Amino acid sequence: MPSNPNMTGAKLRGVLDGLGFEGVGSLLASGNLVFRTESTDAAALETRIQRALNAELGIAGGTIVREYAELRALVDSDPFHGLTHSRATYLVATFFKSAEIPTEISDFDDPLVRIVRIDPAARAILAVVDDSTGPTTAYMARLDKRYGKDITTRTWLTVQKIVKKLEQ
Repeated sequence: MPSNPNMTGAKLRGVLDGLGFEGVGSLLASGNLVFRTESTDAAALETRIQRALNAELGIAGGTIVREYAELRALVDSDPFHGLTHSRATYLVATFFKSAEIPTEISDFDDPLVRIVRIDPAARAILAVVDDSTGPTTAYMARLDKRYGKDITTRTWLTVQKIVKKLEQ
């Protein structure tokens, strides 16, 4: 949440630096952080990071970790082949914290949303949202209501930028 003064890139990076992670960097003003660590246990990392964010900055929840290989495979799969991000084709990926994600979304009847794919390996729903009539917040609110708060939605452009930043 960019409006939270404790969610500045510098403060968030400081917490991860304090945890001993390497190559800590932030991307955009929405809490996206990249880092390197020897640990491969994403759930343990989420818990460790979340505890530190809560203790040091009062940020109660929302940490979701993805490995570079997971994101690279997702980008390489080209789920939005032939589409360009625009107001009418707002390309988004919703990541689930849990390993259990829906296998289908049969009752997500919204003429402004087209589910492109559910990707179990990335624990993500990929969708195209028509943003020309209003913000995507309605779509995200529906996802929150249906699946809870342990999800996060990022534009496809942001996902691609995260992968590029991890490759630096």
